[in-house]
Amino acid sequence: MGEFEVHRVRFFGLVPAGVRCLAYQPRGSRLALARTDGAVEVYNFAANYYQEKVIPGHEARAVESLCWAAGDRLFGAGLSGDITEYDLSRLSAARGADGGGGPIWSMASNGTGTQLAIGCEDGSVKIFQVVPGGIQFERNLDRRKGRVLCLSWHPSDTHIAAGSIDFFRVIDIASGQTVQRIMVNYHVEKVKRECVVWAIALLSRGTVVTTDSFGRVQFWDWQQGTLAESHTVSTSAVLSLAVAEKEDSIVVGTSSGATYQLQLLPVKLGGSEKRWVRTKPFQHHSHDVRAVAHSPTALISGGLDAQLVIRPLMEKVQKKGYDAVLRKFTFPHRRLVSCARKARLLLFQFSQHLELWRLGSTRETGKDGEVLPLCRMPEHLVQLKSKGPEHIYCSCVSPCGTWLGYSTASRFHLYRVRCDGVSLRKV
Repeated sequence: MGEFEVHRVRFFGLVPAGVRCLAYQPRGSRLALARTDGAVEVYNFAANYYQEKVIPGHEARAVESLCWAAGDRLFGAGLSGDITEYDLSRLSAARGADGGGGPIWSMASNGTGTQLAIGCEDGSVKIFQVVPGGIQFERNLDRRKGRVLCLSWHPSDTHIAAGSIDFFRVIDIASGQTVQRIMVNYHVEKVKRECVVWAIALLSRGTVVTTDSFGRVQFWDWQQGTLAESHTVSTSAVLSLAVAEKEDSIVVGTSSGATYQLQLLPVKLGGSEKRWVRTKPFQHHSHDVRAVAHSPTALISGGLDAQLVIRPLMEKVQKKGYDAVLRKFTFPHRRLVSCARKARLLLFQFSQHLELWRLGSTRETGKDGEVLPLCRMPEHLVQLKSKGPEHIYCSCVSPCGTWLGYSTASRFHLYRVRCDGVSLRKV
């Protein structure tokens, strides 16, 4: 085997963007993921969890919620107040529509995928019709004071549950009026503080599941307006919630980095009475778990530590194989470093700028595995900032080190590099 040098590159200061929201597509076995920098990724579960699409971020497009509608159409909404549909073939934002209620905190599609509901800063819930080529505003539902942080459709598409601060409400779609308003800020503390309803789910049998800033998972009978069950799963806030398709399992994520599973189990063996029981805690994240999803065979969680974790449910896996392995997606799947071998240069790609470095060198020789001292330290030559709000999608430096190029979703930029005086000239 020939001799070669191994460079330990410790000056690439990449900080991966955290996971903000998830949207699982049961029919297509695909998972959409939005990060804090606005980038959207699509994973194909049927192809061994392959990351098949990446839509670069945008400074004016912060995604707070994602959902699939009308089959394989993907929509996103955020604090800019716009609803964006993504073109998954061209990997770009295809079209957008103004929500009309200020920043959008939540969005959900109905069971048939023909309607979108958004929860806005001004306390309104708005319905949009999904039509070929875009979406159309349909109607406003009952507006109440307080931002709408979370939404959930009833499987029959007759009601919507909307969570806010200190309360949640159930809205009848036909009349557009609130038919139940329930306060959730009952606690044992002497000093009253706000209780934020971070996530909500409206089940087919008339149960509303809420998670809040007090670390509770609560089950409500919305027709009677009463609390059926309450589980304090954490001393920190419970930020996210997802329900299995059969409504017999729930996964929640907390601000401590832990995820918990609750299952609907019989009180007595062979009995008909069932209760929700916390069965499995997991600690795979170091920061807030802002998003969770529940597939038929796995629990999926995404955190601000930038990790996407897929934990299989062993009782659902038929045989040992790839489906039974815990998956952690920590680093970006795209190439963010390119090398000019002849010029001994490295190009590092960040979301809005590039860094060009010259590798260090040594005159020493040694045995295999030894660390050689450097006679010249690595040198930061230039930093190139991108123009415009679009994030950098890909970049490269030529083998000779004289050409540098990068592209965004709409433009390609090419520069000529002169390393003697360290200058860049756009061509």
